[in-house]
Amino acid sequence: MRILFRKICFYLLTAWAAISLNFVIPRVMPGNPADNLIQQFHGKLSPSAVQALRVLFGESDKNLWEQYVSYWHSIFTGDFGTSYAYYPSQVSTVLGQSMYWTLILVTICTVLGFVIGTTLGMLVGWKRGTWLDSLIPITTFLSSIPYFWFAIMIVYVFAITLKWFPLSGGYGLDQTIGLNAGFIGSAVNYAVLPAVTITVASVGGWLISMRNMMVTTLSEDYVRLAEAKGLPRRRVMYTYAARNAMLPSFSGFAMSLGFVIGGSIVTEVVFNYPGIGSVLFKAAQAADYPLMSAIFLLITVLVLIANLIADIAYVFLDPRTRES
Repeated sequence: MRILFRKICFYLLTAWAAISLNFVIPRVMPGNPADNLIQQFHGKLSPSAVQALRVLFGESDKNLWEQYVSYWHSIFTGDFGTSYAYYPSQVSTVLGQSMYWTLILVTICTVLGFVIGTTLGMLVGWKRGTWLDSLIPITTFLSSIPYFWFAIMIVYVFAITLKWFPLSGGYGLDQTIGLNAGFIGSAVNYAVLPAVTITVASVGGWLISMRNMMVTTLSEDYVRLAEAKGLPRRRVMYTYAARNAMLPSFSGFAMSLGFVIGGSIVTEVVFNYPGIGSVLFKAAQAADYPLMSAIFLLITVLVLIANLIADIAYVFLDPRTRES
C-alpha cells in the first residue's frame, strides 16, 4: 500500500505541474483569437466592438493569480469557454461531439495493433531463425512508411480506384446519428480505412519489441530450468517466457493508450474523420487557444491515468518491483 500511495502522490504532483503549464503556455504565446479576428477587419471596428470581442472570447481584467484560480474552477466544472473555430459552440460541446469518435476508433485499433504485434512477436521470438523471421522486415517496412503517405495510398487504392469504401467522413449524410443499425453500419464502413492505417502502422513496433524481449527471456535460467524439467513447450512459451517478456510491452501499451486522443491527428485529417485529431487541427489553424488548451489538458490527464494504471498493474504482475 505504501508503494501505491507514493505513486498516486507522484502522479497528483505531476498532474498539477502539467495542468499549470497548460495554463501558462497559452498566456505567454503572442496573440489570441480576439486579436486575430480584429486584425481581419483592418481597423474598421469601433473601440466598443473591439472590447465586446475581447469579452466574448474570454479575455479578462483579472490578474494572473485570479485567472489561475478561475482556470482550476473551469477544470472541475467543465466550462472551458467559447470555441473560436466552432463559434458559438462551447468548448465542452465540441469535445463531447468529437471525443467518442476518436476514443472508439483509436482505442480499438491500438488494442488490435498491440495484440497482433505482441502475438506475432512472441511466435517469432520463440521460433527464431525460422521462416517467421521474414515477418520482421515486412512489418518494419510498413511501419517506416510515412504515416500520411500510407493513409493517402490506402485512400487512393480502396476508395478512389476500387471504390470499396467511402473516401472521407465518419458516416453517411443520409443517416441519423443514434444507436440504430443504419448509422452503426455506416460508421463502421467509414472507419475501416482509418482503422487499417492505424493498426498496420503500429504492428511492426510491437512485433520487434516483443520478439527481442522473447529472445532475451529465453536465455534466462528459469526458462532453461522449465525446459529441463520437461514441461510442455506451450506452457514454457506462455507461462515462463511470454509472460515475463510482455512486461516492457505492457508499459508501452499503457503509454499508447494515453496518447489515443492526440495520436490520430494525421489519420483523421487525411480521412476527414470527425474526431479529436481533426478538431485539434482546425483549432490550431484558427488559433483557438481555449479549445487547444482543453484538448491538451485531456491528453495530459489520459496519459497520467494510463501510466498510473500501468504502474499499479506492474506491481502486481512483476513481484520484483515490490518492496519487502
